[in-house]
Amino acid sequence: MTVDSVTIALVGSGGAGAMTAGQMLLDAAANVGWYGLMSRSTGPQIRGGEAAALVRLSPTPVYGPGDRFDLIVAFDWQNVERFAAELPLSDKSVIITDPSQGEVPAVLAASGARQVELPIKELAGRIPGGRVNMVGLGAVAAIVGLPRAGIDAVIQKALGKKGDAAIQASNAGIDAGSREAAGWNLGLELAAPNKEGATRWNISGNEAAGLGALKGGVKFCAAYPITPATEILEWLALNLAKTGGKLVQAEDELASIAMCLGASFSGVPSITATAGPGLSLMTECIGLGVASETPVVIVDVQRGGPSTGIPTKSEQSDLNIAVYGLHGDAPHLVVGPTSIADCLFTTQWAVHLAEALQTPAIVLSDQAMGQSRAIVDKPADAPHKANRLLATDLGGEGKYLRYADTESGVSPAAIPGMPGGEHTADGLEHAESALPSSQASDHQKQLDKRLRKLTSHDYGDAWADVEGEGEIAVVTWGSATGPSREAVRRLEAAGTKARLVAIRLISPVQPAKLAAALEGVSKVLVVEQTHGAQFHKFLRGHYDLPGAVSVFSRPGPLPIRAREVHETLLSLI
Repeated sequence: MTVDSVTIALVGSGGAGAMTAGQMLLDAAANVGWYGLMSRSTGPQIRGGEAAALVRLSPTPVYGPGDRFDLIVAFDWQNVERFAAELPLSDKSVIITDPSQGEVPAVLAASGARQVELPIKELAGRIPGGRVNMVGLGAVAAIVGLPRAGIDAVIQKALGKKGDAAIQASNAGIDAGSREAAGWNLGLELAAPNKEGATRWNISGNEAAGLGALKGGVKFCAAYPITPATEILEWLALNLAKTGGKLVQAEDELASIAMCLGASFSGVPSITATAGPGLSLMTECIGLGVASETPVVIVDVQRGGPSTGIPTKSEQSDLNIAVYGLHGDAPHLVVGPTSIADCLFTTQWAVHLAEALQTPAIVLSDQAMGQSRAIVDKPADAPHKANRLLATDLGGEGKYLRYADTESGVSPAAIPGMPGGEHTADGLEHAESALPSSQASDHQKQLDKRLRKLTSHDYGDAWADVEGEGEIAVVTWGSATGPSREAVRRLEAAGTKARLVAIRLISPVQPAKLAAALEGVSKVLVVEQTHGAQFHKFLRGHYDLPGAVSVFSRPGPLPIRAREVHETLLSLI
């Protein structure tokens, strides 16, 4: 008998190789045709200390973490208590433990999970160059029925440059683990993979955001490294130059956003990536981008806050600062990807919107999407490209109106070097000519224009993912979408129709479109990962939600699981 999904945790202290084994497991699963998702749990020190690779595999697309862990393989138990709450178990779970590493911690043993001993360290020690993580990987492969060919390809790719000795040692470790686990019959063998269908990618959310930036036409990036956004910079550092673009590692976040505005002012689509603390530092310059109508994209990979908070854990609590954090009346774009794969589409769309509407766009990703890696169907190509409206008739010296009050609110832009396009560009309020002005009429006109260009734009169907039908609906956003989607489908599979509305365009709001999406709905469940129910309050402030409205809101670092959303929906029926 096989299972449709298996969720595995590989845990150990820094250096045990838990992350490497998890990555190899995911890659091997992709090779044989399974879908999968790998997230990671590390301590606030980011590198070293406790670590866990959290992997879910299935023959069908994986939308989020499993309800609980079916299998834990512990290379050691050092500091596991620090993230034990992130390892939900049941009496149906299995813990693979090395007796040389001591007893299973009470906080995990209390679950009633079955304990199986595997002398991981001893087996690795018998192999010249042997490593415990390869023994563990071999055991997992045998337990879930992962074909050896999938692992062989991963070993060859990962260790080929290190020579035959490294490959032989890894293979011997995998063989040792596989032999020990071969006869256990733990009931965790995964159903056969389905190799049919679209081409699949193995990609992280941060890599997808970087690719989306390139597809949108970004040619400049300036940023300062910060967890969990750094991988976007690392990916762009390798790939932006291939398209003729430039990347600068700035001295801090203020310099990053200022450099991006400078590049954009000269006509170059620009992007920066940061996390909550960096976004706070950037807010004054984002306001400058609003006032000067200079497009720029800021990817905020959210983490637990406030302040430096929990750098390695996910949360959705930058919503308020992203929407309301700028001083003055400063309308700008805020969008949120709805999955790891959607980080590509949403970032590409953000580049297009920022350029078309000449305004900053904030992309609200989060650690759970950005640093997680998934096997997904190759995303469809999107048509969105950077296309800024440039001035063609400058009207002669002194005649050009940089901030002309057009019907759409978008004013033709002149970039440096265009004769007749000279104008003042700063954060001061201005007249249509761009000359600084403190007159009430100019302030009113420019405020109206900057708001109108955002609210009158047709954003099409991309404003949200809308699925299903019925009188009960989940309204959510960001990485809360995956478990919500799975919960809605479980409800439907049991005979109750339900809807999912995952909002991608957070600001400006789309009240008419949400009202249409929720027509006939009598019960709404808002799902989000914040302590203060920021998304629910945002919806209440801008939308008329129909019927009875309930909220499932919880801060990080515990991920929202489909089981929790499903149980909440059942309680509302």
